[in-house]
Amino acid sequence: MYLKRLKGPRAVTLPDGSVMTRADLPPAETCRWVASRKAKVVKALAAGLITRTEARERYDLSEEELDLWFEAVARHGVKALKVTKIQKFRQL
Repeated sequence: MYLKRLKGPRAVTLPDGSVMTRADLPPAETCRWVASRKAKVVKALAAGLITRTEARERYDLSEEELDLWFEAVARHGVKALKVTKIQKFRQL
């Protein structure tokens, strides 16, 4: 079996004890960003599984978009990543 050489880790242990691998990340061609996919990217970045540069290139995201995701999770949790909740959480 052939494993592609990667610069970062293949798997990381999250604070809750679960293990996240690169296979758990959303596909690179993701266009529809639901809250669960955003949360996976934020967790992977926080745990060091991928870098911000790698995430921006892989998912074609802007720096501002990533910052908004991190800020939403830090302030209100994963539920704040839902598009239907943006107005509610931005008012707080």
